[in-house]
Amino acid sequence: MDQFTLNLLFVGASFALYIGIAIWARAGSTSEFYAAGRGVHPITNGMATAADWMSAASFISMAGLIAFVGYDNSTFLMGWTGGYVLLALLLAPYLRKFGKFTVPEFIGDRFYSKTARLVAVICLIVASVTYVIGQMTGVGVAFGRFLEISNTSGLLIGACVVFAYAVFGGMKGVTYTQVAQYCVLILAYTIPAIFISLQLTGNPIPALGLFGDHTASGEPLLAKLDQIVRELGFNEYTAHHSDTFNMVLFTLSLMIGTAGLPHVIMRFFTVPRVADARWSAGWALVFIALLYLTAPAVGAMARLNITELMWPEGTDGQAVSVQQIEDDARYDWMATWQKTGLLGWEDKNGDGRIQYYNDADPQMQEKAAANGWEGNELTNFNRDILVLANPEIANLPGWVIGLVAAGGLAAALSTAAGLLLAISSAVSHDLIKGQFMPEISEKGELLSARIAMAVAIVVATYLGLNPPGFAAQTVALAFGLAAASIFPALMMGIFSKRVNNIGAVTGMLVGLGFTLVYIFLHKGWFFIPGTNSFPDTIDGSLLGIQSTAIGAIGALLNFATAMTVSRMTAEPPQEIVDLVESVRVPRGAAAAVDGH
Repeated sequence: MDQFTLNLLFVGASFALYIGIAIWARAGSTSEFYAAGRGVHPITNGMATAADWMSAASFISMAGLIAFVGYDNSTFLMGWTGGYVLLALLLAPYLRKFGKFTVPEFIGDRFYSKTARLVAVICLIVASVTYVIGQMTGVGVAFGRFLEISNTSGLLIGACVVFAYAVFGGMKGVTYTQVAQYCVLILAYTIPAIFISLQLTGNPIPALGLFGDHTASGEPLLAKLDQIVRELGFNEYTAHHSDTFNMVLFTLSLMIGTAGLPHVIMRFFTVPRVADARWSAGWALVFIALLYLTAPAVGAMARLNITELMWPEGTDGQAVSVQQIEDDARYDWMATWQKTGLLGWEDKNGDGRIQYYNDADPQMQEKAAANGWEGNELTNFNRDILVLANPEIANLPGWVIGLVAAGGLAAALSTAAGLLLAISSAVSHDLIKGQFMPEISEKGELLSARIAMAVAIVVATYLGLNPPGFAAQTVALAFGLAAASIFPALMMGIFSKRVNNIGAVTGMLVGLGFTLVYIFLHKGWFFIPGTNSFPDTIDGSLLGIQSTAIGAIGALLNFATAMTVSRMTAEPPQEIVDLVESVRVPRGAAAAVDGH
């Protein structure tokens, strides 16, 4: 059976399972559509949350960013896992005790203001749409490779699939679909990693193999990798090279952005009791850790494999020949990925070989001049393809490649569905029912939710065709927006009795406005290429802070503005003070107030 047929078999079987679950668990009421009827077990919810969380950014893109940068991109791991600790301790149980369906509904009631709820909806939509762009980017990469079509065609097909099962199932359908998707994606991520770890180190546990010895050379794996990348003019893999201040801000932005992401917080409204919300977050962290402990090994081992394929005789020998790429079965993956437009090479000096090295490094420029090289000839290696190409690069069996195809799509589609659900519930429940048409029927509300979801898919697909970065980088921008706008409002809503409606609204607007404008100045207005005013580098940026790290500053401005304005205006009414007290006090926590 050829690889294309195997891919179709794995992907088709997994899709049939997801759509079958979505139909079986079809939402018939708003409670089932928004919160799965509040009947989800904590372990089930933890697994669904992990799938909701481990998006295209985690599965497809993160290991690629770690592979090509090394230690400095471990910030993704630290920020994203640390955020779950914040969520479990500071937000999830209190929000579940409050007993509403959505984040804007909590903000509207806590700050006794329809305006606050409206601003929260705007913040949610901006952050979630930015996040969905990253997911659709991943969907395009995955579909493009495994259907052997262009990235653009893959993106359009993926958008149709997301629409099919997210629109019908609502939260109930999405929850049980995501449990199945978690099982698929974790197997798809860990099985190739185990194979590759055994190949390179003899250790079946990738996280331990990373710190083991490289079997072929007898040297420690990381020392071997450091040596090879240094010899090709790249930064040492295990050393810190980036700006420490930006690194700290970026990690903080990811952490508080995680704790403020509406589509993740919504998951904690689906459990029966407050205690279950805390347990759900704990289980989610366990399920997430299974992938996040493996990712650094996947990145490092893939980088070593790619480098050795490009320099089969070692870095002191000859580079791989064009003839070998065309004739040797070990290089078939390059021709397959070239079709997607995400991998490219060019024999610039006509010597029949493809030299892969850092042509910006002064020492390599001297070596290149001596050898007659005319620049790095691996002209395009999109970092989002690394995990999906990994089994092929390591020459693993065809069924493993098919499994990774299903896993990559499961990761991208599960998060896309959760985000679209957050957007649709914000529009239908908080905007239409909460602001403009309070008397709308349940059937009308469900219809408006599904229309909002369809519109969001169209917008995200359009922007996904020209994303502002790799999947994980685009997602990091969404985290910055959530960190600057939603997280401070939730924290002050739970832990401060003094912050009033005017303070909360002003804080959210300042945090969101500052962060969004800063991102647009560096990434282009509305992410349109060529419209940026500053380069998105540390040296060229407006404040010396990269756009992916600015969310932490936006959050600080949000907190400071809200506190200052609240002190200058009237105190919240006594019933709001009592409400905050009742949410924070553990007594009676087992029987959460439903509010509906």
